[in-house]
Amino acid sequence: MRWKPLRIREIARQINRKISVDPNRSYKLLGMRSKIGGPFIRENKMGSEISASVLNEVKTGDFIYSRLFAWQGSFGVVPQEFDGAFVSNEFPIFEIDVTQADAYFLAYLFGLPSSQRAVETDCFGSTSSTRNRYKEEYFLNFLIYLPTLEEQRRIVTKLDRIATLVGERQQIIKAAEHESRALLLKAFKRVIEGASYRPMAEVAPLVRRPVEVQPGRSYLELGVRSFGHGTFHKRALEGTEVGLKKLFRIRNGDLLFNTVFAWEGAVAVARETDDGRVGSHRFLTCLSNPSIAINTFLRFYFLTPEGLWKLGEASPGGAGRNRTLGLKKLAAIEVPAPPLEQQRWFDRLQHQVHEIEAMHKLGNQDTNSLIPTLLHRELGVKFLI
Repeated sequence: MRWKPLRIREIARQINRKISVDPNRSYKLLGMRSKIGGPFIRENKMGSEISASVLNEVKTGDFIYSRLFAWQGSFGVVPQEFDGAFVSNEFPIFEIDVTQADAYFLAYLFGLPSSQRAVETDCFGSTSSTRNRYKEEYFLNFLIYLPTLEEQRRIVTKLDRIATLVGERQQIIKAAEHESRALLLKAFKRVIEGASYRPMAEVAPLVRRPVEVQPGRSYLELGVRSFGHGTFHKRALEGTEVGLKKLFRIRNGDLLFNTVFAWEGAVAVARETDDGRVGSHRFLTCLSNPSIAINTFLRFYFLTPEGLWKLGEASPGGAGRNRTLGLKKLAAIEVPAPPLEQQRWFDRLQHQVHEIEAMHKLGNQDTNSLIPTLLHRELGVKFLI
């Protein structure tokens, strides 16, 4: 197979269909998924609700990417059903020379881990997760090797077929997870039926372990994701960076609340791997009274509609960072306290469901690696590995 080395600029031309935003008009706005998941309709908004003064119109077949998340493989092609939608200037649009390249083949190329690493190298910004903008000049200068157009289309057809099967499998897994969580919620309601409610100050009081910050030391921070997605590890924070911020030690098993986003489910239980990390004053650590409650049981409660509503009521303010969970309000929240043996039974049930979900995730990882693996195999060239 013969390969043609070229720069993207040789087969792509940036498109400008910018229009001024009319406050009285409705606009269909696109977003871009990562891992070459392609574009999707993010929302419909009136012009009066859009902060940007200018939008760019997309057409069927346009090649598009997200400047912010290109390093995560946020590339794709606009399908016919999104023709006439709009994007902000954070989504550059390109017309591909169809006599040389297939736009969908290019999207698959940019989904390769090797391509993503190359893209990330050219990105810049203040943080790796949110500000790594991939400028058009780097995209246009990206070096690729193309097989014949016929070969590109053959590969795209094969990968599209695999992508469809992958999507179907993922939908099955999502449906199974949705069902298992519905069963968990049903079991939880049975457990707490008729149970007495007691204040958090009694059931799981706040525990503070102040850290004496020293300039010459580093401190491993812990974060809590929203929507019940658990904890995550932040980079080491140098003592000189802490400034006046207070830090508190976190221990395995602590019930954690991110006060800024508790209202949207930023609640977790610290894992063994989190033990010894620190959090700022915005992270509240509670420890259940072992004669009354289990922290994992309480975490589940706070992620139910009733628990989230109570956290919202205890987090006054507007939206986002203006809504902060108050210490006294958290202490006053009343939570169900059924007998411990019932909580332990439910905890075992939770554990079984989480094990099944972990197996699903492993299966998903294997499935998601199919397309890059097949693309490597189809291309069979050293520079892409």
